[in-house]
Amino acid sequence: MNIEKISKKKVSALVAEQIENMIEDGTFRPGEKLPSIRELCELLDVGRSAVRDALLTLNGKGAVYMKQGEGAFICEFDSTKLFNQTALHAATKNIRELFQVRKILETGTAEAAAIHRSEEDIRILEGILNNPLDGWESDYHFHITITKATGNMILIQLMEYISATMKQAMKDFHCQIRENKETVERIMKQHLYLFEAIKAGDADEAKRAMINHLNLVEELLQEGFLGETSTME
Repeated sequence: MNIEKISKKKVSALVAEQIENMIEDGTFRPGEKLPSIRELCELLDVGRSAVRDALLTLNGKGAVYMKQGEGAFICEFDSTKLFNQTALHAATKNIRELFQVRKILETGTAEAAAIHRSEEDIRILEGILNNPLDGWESDYHFHITITKATGNMILIQLMEYISATMKQAMKDFHCQIRENKETVERIMKQHLYLFEAIKAGDADEAKRAMINHLNLVEELLQEGFLGETSTME
């Protein structure tokens, strides 16, 4: 008979799981101080050593951090911990994969932004567009502001996940087109058209404008990298 033995979890592991569950359900929020060890012992009906071990485990996982003489605090959200950064930066070499993600994500954000944007969001977007598109920073802030205009924290966090790769791609792109005034003007017109659709609350048109914009940028980047490769060969 093959009978699988029932695993016995240490009390400290169960305490760690319970604290994680309370973080997930909002009982404890990012940045807040956890109850003291004594209070946690009373709350969870366990010994001090189990609580101390649980906090060390959670500290190692990045869920809490310890302040000498003050106690344990819930860690703020940090998107960089969700991915292996080496793998992320390696992915920037594959423009197709990056833009596949951007098209899935940003067409949805453009659509949602057109529905949920506030007057303040419109004002910020106008301010970005009124500055000449002479660098990647304004381009990056334009796209991030559209995502923030959705009011959806999950979408915003997803954009933060790929922000490092987005920034690098935008730097490469603007380096590539900076001497081509016709292309720069074309990108500016696409941004303006996308903005007008969002301002008008036209979700379908905002979605179309975003996909057309990303298709063009991907095509130009691919051409640039292929040109560099063939030149080097």
